[in-house]
Parts: sequence; structure tokens; C-alpha cells
Amino acid sequence: MLRSLDIASTGMQAQSTNVDTISHNIANMTTTGYKRRRAEFQDLMYQDLRRVGTMSSDTGYRVPAGAQVGLGVRTAAIYRINEQGSLRQTGNALDLAVEGRGYFRILLPSGQYAYTRDGTFSLSQDGTIVTADGYPVTPNISVPNNAENITVDQTGQVQYTLSGQANAQVAGQLQLTNFQNENGLAAMGQNLFTETTSSGDPINGNPTSTGFGDIRQGFVEESAVNAVNEITNLITAQRAYEMNSKAITASDEMLQTLTNLK
Repeated sequence: MLRSLDIASTGMQAQSTNVDTISHNIANMTTTGYKRRRAEFQDLMYQDLRRVGTMSSDTGYRVPAGAQVGLGVRTAAIYRINEQGSLRQTGNALDLAVEGRGYFRILLPSGQYAYTRDGTFSLSQDGTIVTADGYPVTPNISVPNNAENITVDQTGQVQYTLSGQANAQVAGQLQLTNFQNENGLAAMGQNLFTETTSSGDPINGNPTSTGFGDIRQGFVEESAVNAVNEITNLITAQRAYEMNSKAITASDEMLQTLTNLK
């Protein structure tokens, strides 16, 4: 059977993964803190029809180039492009955006920590700052039920005032978390990530300290997806898929020619 059938099929599979990745980006164009993904590919192993450098005669001449046939392509990785998204003002006191490096640390019901760039927070029934799913932000910060004018400065310090009091009270200090390899984080959905051996250990610190971004109160980080670029990439992937399918059609027609020989 012609190699081109298998080779072109790997190309179609690769472009199918490419389209899946692009579609996921487009679907998350309005997801807070979303970082676009990019599929990366590698060529597969090669078969030597004539090995380079082998002797072509008993007088010492060697093959200068050789003949290798590649066996197609495979998906190597799907990277997150950790670009800063635009900050959109909301006016909500508990909408917090990270400008620069860092993730908010979230405590899951399992007791495990997760990490997010989505700072659309609220207060729980007991005054704790929580995510949209009710998971507490850590370090745990609570404010009284009668608190007014909650403020979060760039360093992550949370303050509030009480009715009839002029002086602000400190509720707590938000922290951010960095990782040596952000692409090593495992996405779990709900805008959350968990650490892996590839991400390295979490590095915690206060906002604005060395290596950490700062906090912007009343803002959210928008998705870092560019619609025009994604549509262009989608068209390119579609054309590549079509070209691989045409290679399969051509190979099939060549096989039919062989079977029809008399």
C-alpha cells in the first residue's frame, strides 16, 4: 500500500486537533482571564531508502545526501500563550485583575489548591471572599456583614469601613502564586489550574513584590483571544486538512490504476 495514505491520514488527524484547539479559543473569546492555546506539531520517524554517508563504491565514495521518506506528523503539545489580557473596568469592588505575573490561589472542596487568573469574586454568606463557585480565596479573608466601602489596593491589602467610622479596618492580605513553568499547569476547567511536576512548586508572594504583578480593583482581565487571528488560523487549518484529503484521494486513484492493470 502507498505510504501516502498513512502519511496524509496523520496530517488530517493533526489538522483536526488544530481545528479543535482554534475552536476552543474562539469559544472562550469572552472567558475572563482565558489564555489562548496553540497546537504544535512534530514530524514522525523516517525510513531510509538510501542511508546518507554509506559507501557507494568499493573505492571509498560516499552517498552525500541519501534518501529518507517521512511518515507524517503528530501533535507534540498544545501550549498556552500567557499574554496579558486587556483589563476591562466593571466598577464591582470584588472584581480583581492581576496586571503582570501571578495567579490567585483557591481552596477546592477536596482540600487541594487550584490557581486562577479569573478575579470575579464575591462574598459568601459569612463574609468570606470566594469565587463564582463558592470556593474560598486563600489566604482566607473575611469582612463583617455590615462592612462598607471594601477596597483592595495594588499590593493586595483588603480594607473596609464600618458605618459611622472614618478609619478603615484591615481584613487581610491577598497573595499571588507564580510557577517556574506556567505551561506545566494542568487545566481543570472552571478557569482553574492545578500544579504538576512539570509546573514546579508554587511560589507565593504579595502583589507588587519582585516577580509578581499588582492588583487592579474594579477590573477583570479579558480573554487574550484575537478573533481575526483565530479565524485566519482556522481557514489555514481547514485548507491544510483539505490538501491532506486530496493526497488520500490521489493515492486511492493511483491504487485503482494498479488494480486495473491487465
